[in-house]
Amino acid sequence: MESAAASILKRAVERDNNKQYTMAFVLYQEGVQILLDSMKETKDPIRQKHFATRASQYLDRAEKVKDIIDKQKASGIYRELIKIETGSTGYGYGTVFGRFLDATVTYIRIEDPYIRMFHQCQNLVRLCELAVKKCHALSKIFLITTLDPEDKKNQIARLEELKQSLSSHLISFEFNFSDTLHDRQIVLSNGWIIKIGRGLDYFKAPNGKFVLGSCDLELRPCSETTIDVFHKSQIKNEQSAT
Repeated sequence: MESAAASILKRAVERDNNKQYTMAFVLYQEGVQILLDSMKETKDPIRQKHFATRASQYLDRAEKVKDIIDKQKASGIYRELIKIETGSTGYGYGTVFGRFLDATVTYIRIEDPYIRMFHQCQNLVRLCELAVKKCHALSKIFLITTLDPEDKKNQIARLEELKQSLSSHLISFEFNFSDTLHDRQIVLSNGWIIKIGRGLDYFKAPNGKFVLGSCDLELRPCSETTIDVFHKSQIKNEQSAT
């Protein structure tokens, strides 16, 4: 457990140094929790003190990181840049979006020109599944994408099926098509905006149907892309109609 904590906290420090504060904060929390669990597991008072001291140090830094995030959010200057290298793993939707999805999110706007093909629509479903599990007050998801001229019938059928499924969770799902859409971003009603260079489709195709990463995107290799995270204090739900 101690080695696991050390690995996680090392990543936290790296994220912290790179000013990827929201990711650092989550990692600090995970690492501190493991240290506290380790402290409970051992009966050696010296090791208990060691774990308690380390936990306190990293918890103090986590609180300072949270203050940085809150102050920059309030000033409207928060920005977090993450570069995903080609072939890297560990960037599933839970890792990329999870820390921003919580009970304060009531509305999600998705702008992605390539929610067309079967696997691209599956990616959208995965994001919606994550949102439903984490955003207990979520009432609406709005998608803007482009129409697939070669397979528009199946594209629309997939989106309509998702709409029916979300309605069973009391979540409205609307989608519109744009001929001029180029931006790729996820806008959350709690102010977070996540822009991904490749949109939701930043994963490489799995090498088979029964290989690691075929189901769990955290284990699937990625294509190179950049994630740009911003925060705005005011996000209007009325944007859904525009």
